Amino acid sequence: MEKFSEEDRYLRAKQKVEQIKGFYGNLTSYIVVITFLAILNYYTNEWRYPWFLWAAGGWGLGVFFHAARTFNWNPFFNKDWEQRKIQEFMNEEEKGAEGTRWE
Repeated sequence: MEKFSEEDRYLRAKQKVEQIKGFYGNLTSYIVVITFLAILNYYTNEWRYPWFLWAAGGWGLGVFFHAARTFNWNPFFNKDWEQRKIQEFMNEEEKGAEGTRWE
């Protein structure tokens, strides 16, 4: 493993805090704006057509992906998957290199 200096660790931690802060800012904006749009939708046509759901769905999908990136959550490509793929590629490369050697 690599040893990182205290300054590198600090900068990475600061970057992570900025990412989390950005996510919570996005989430707060989402809640405030979608709530406003829902209230506006209700007062303009009393739920005959809930058009605010289009904005809520689209922006909500963006908030979901922002959270996944911020908190390093990916159910399909997690650390175990990464390690398996790295090992697989290393094995393939090793097999390919053995076949092309001049002995």
